[in-house]
Amino acid sequence: MLARPALLHPEREAIVFDDTSLTFRELEGCVNAFAHALRGVGIARGDRVALFMTNRPEYVIAFFALARLGAVATPMNPSYREREVAYQLDDAQAVAVVAQHDLVPLVRAVRGDVPRLEHVITVGPGAPAARGELRFADLVAGAPATPPPPPDLAGDDLLVLPYSSGTTGLPKGVLLSHRAFLCNNLQFVSATRTTADDRYLIFLPLYHIYGLMLMGGGVHAGARLVLMERFDPGRCCRLVEAERITILFAVPPVLLALLQHPDVGRVDWRSVRYAMVGAAPVPPELARRFRDVTGVKVVQGYGLTEAGPITHLNPVHDDARLTLDTAGPPVNDTEQKIVDLETGDRALPAGEIGEVCVRGPQLMRGYWNAPEATAAALRDGWLHTGDIGRIDARGYVTITDRKKEMIKYKGFGIAPAEIEALLFEHPGVADAGVIGTPDPEAGEVPKAFVVRKDAALTADALLSWARGRLAGYKTLRAVEFVDAIPRTASGKILRRVLREQERARRERT
Repeated sequence: MLARPALLHPEREAIVFDDTSLTFRELEGCVNAFAHALRGVGIARGDRVALFMTNRPEYVIAFFALARLGAVATPMNPSYREREVAYQLDDAQAVAVVAQHDLVPLVRAVRGDVPRLEHVITVGPGAPAARGELRFADLVAGAPATPPPPPDLAGDDLLVLPYSSGTTGLPKGVLLSHRAFLCNNLQFVSATRTTADDRYLIFLPLYHIYGLMLMGGGVHAGARLVLMERFDPGRCCRLVEAERITILFAVPPVLLALLQHPDVGRVDWRSVRYAMVGAAPVPPELARRFRDVTGVKVVQGYGLTEAGPITHLNPVHDDARLTLDTAGPPVNDTEQKIVDLETGDRALPAGEIGEVCVRGPQLMRGYWNAPEATAAALRDGWLHTGDIGRIDARGYVTITDRKKEMIKYKGFGIAPAEIEALLFEHPGVADAGVIGTPDPEAGEVPKAFVVRKDAALTADALLSWARGRLAGYKTLRAVEFVDAIPRTASGKILRRVLREQERARRERT
């Protein structure tokens, strides 16, 4: 993916980050050097290496260096706490982690719980302070910039192991092969009409599958990637104008934050061809408001980690076929169908609502060490997405609901069962059920219904106890004490009943 743009456009800027930049020639050299360095410390084909960073050039370098070795990148969320870091490093059987300097203490804290972890590679200022730690900059500076010996790879070999939260609680590793990632990059570049003249502004996190797709597709096309560590509406506005950004990639809360910022109306948006929105449905009125204020049309798509991620996108080049209330047609080489929710296999005609299923070369091989979950999701080559929707006569898909019970917070999935498992650790909690409640900016936020063991337990005390034990975006926002949690005969929580109770309460107030 990188070799071609490095050959065709060696002196073009590949990455811009703060006051630094790398040309494609320089990026290629850094990738080769880091691949040599990793090989020198024993990283080999099939080894899992965690990437624990915010958006920065080293992330891109590390990802492509691992690919050149046939090793496997497993991206980790920088907002993870100790228990989440330990879980993913251990579950992925990671032998190394490339960690940003301010995140290294978290890795040190859990290292004793991850026996397979041999190397910690630190990124940024500060020298390694513990045995087994190496500095990224030293490794790159001390290695040749020539290509390393190519590994004996097959298309089905694993390239990346992102973790996708599941309704059963703990996140599951998703097996994405070299072939699947390359195919999805090609599908993405074709659907977005990306060329080497494009300039992406990437504030969506590279550890998320959406950001990873932007990185892979952008590099493949030879586009310039302008990286932001995190989203900031004011800085986003300034960079759009200064860098003459051509495609804006966002989630719905980003559009809302930009519209609420005082600079949005003063920015010259004319370089931006469109804003692509994914990860959660965008309300049509929000899309209209954004175009009215900025002049930039909003193009909605759909995908999921298990599909690499993109499966659908509205036409970016044809306003006559652009819709605001659908995710558009499938991308190239992707099939779709809607199946009956009861039978799980009977295909439904256009207009009827059921589970969305997709098939194509970009699909995952399965879930890491989870054969039952794999068998449930992949059937006869079709990925059962867990999302509910319909397909119209044109072949455009509309996502109407989620079969899965995930809470969608700013495009990120939160598993209710993971928060419930945490709450059960509190000595004053007898039972708990968690749902998502509507939030105008985030989409949904977690709320817990709790049965107390200790009548003296207060909501504030429980919220305070839970805060900091999981990543910030998973933070509980509300607690309601109840007499019982509705459950099925087999013990499963009836979240539908909890949602109905919450809806009734909101209507009363």
